[in-house]
Amino acid sequence: MTMLQTRLTEALGCRYPIVQTAMGWVADANLVIATTLAGGFGFLAGATIPAQALEGEIKKVIQATGTSNFGLNFHMFQDNAAQCVDLAIQYRLRAVSYGRGPDKATIARFKEAGVLCIPTVGALKHAQKAVELGADMVTIQGGEGGGHTGGVPTTILLPQVLDAVSVPVIAAGGYSTGRGLASALAAGAEGIAMGTRFLMTSDSPTPRATLERYLAVNDTQQIRVTLAADGMRHRMIDNPFIRRLEQASPMGRLLIALRSARKWQAQTGMSSAHMFKTLFKAIREDPSTLSQVVMAANQPVLLERSMVEGVPDEGILPSGQVAAAIDNLPSCQELIEQIAGEAERCLQRLYARLPLDPASAPGNEQQRVHA
Repeated sequence: MTMLQTRLTEALGCRYPIVQTAMGWVADANLVIATTLAGGFGFLAGATIPAQALEGEIKKVIQATGTSNFGLNFHMFQDNAAQCVDLAIQYRLRAVSYGRGPDKATIARFKEAGVLCIPTVGALKHAQKAVELGADMVTIQGGEGGGHTGGVPTTILLPQVLDAVSVPVIAAGGYSTGRGLASALAAGAEGIAMGTRFLMTSDSPTPRATLERYLAVNDTQQIRVTLAADGMRHRMIDNPFIRRLEQASPMGRLLIALRSARKWQAQTGMSSAHMFKTLFKAIREDPSTLSQVVMAANQPVLLERSMVEGVPDEGILPSGQVAAAIDNLPSCQELIEQIAGEAERCLQRLYARLPLDPASAPGNEQQRVHA
């Protein structure tokens, strides 16, 4: 489909300009494999893959797809951030994505190894800063997106960033259809990135009970932003756990956070030194934010209860508003083919409106007068 060939497909080596984002406990090797084989580009969720299993997951994708044309997502506050950097370079992965990103020196290492840096941003100034630091592309996520999200809608943020940077821009936040892909391409984006839509597929490892909770959402009012988890804007499906966090006192939130911190430490082998270093830093900087810092560091545990153990009302349910418009669970192959086909039809209808003679197009009258 030549209409869907963009700078993104050329740079990432995928057939369609459709990116599967790195959702914690969801974007495992199997989901990335399904996305890659279907012609999209997938990111492994390095933040929730235990350090001892990460290399194995990378190898699994390479062996199943015969390529390293996929990405790894990580955050610099991870205990194994250095491992993520080293593995991405060692296996020559096509790209890395991140929110709280690496410094210029680390980005330079990626560039030298041919690993593309694609940060996710939610504000114009963050996009500009990311490019200044060396980003090869940027993914802009509008406020409609799930998980940590900004407050600027995609329809406002996308044109702002397109006007401000020269690197390829990927649009995220509110996308799930071919019409959405066509509109993003028409606006000037090089592709779209989707999280919630890939979570809601038959290839997703998410337990059925949790998927049913997502399918039951039919009103965007059920998907809201909360600050209770870690003090930052976090869009998720409303549930009893979030309401309990919002109603708890700072001490109550800290107790909840510390319980999950210990569980995460036991599962990942995170050193006590690393954990206490984070705590002491928070106490020095602002004791009142301690519970927020601990909660932020323990997002994986809050996700695990719903995304792995299948108890959706006792964990968090990150979700874009688009979940309210989704009522089925196709395979990644079916989903990507459907989106690509619909996008191409939309673009064909758009191009069909163009006059055969460019000189007769509206707006060219002045040019003909002075010709």
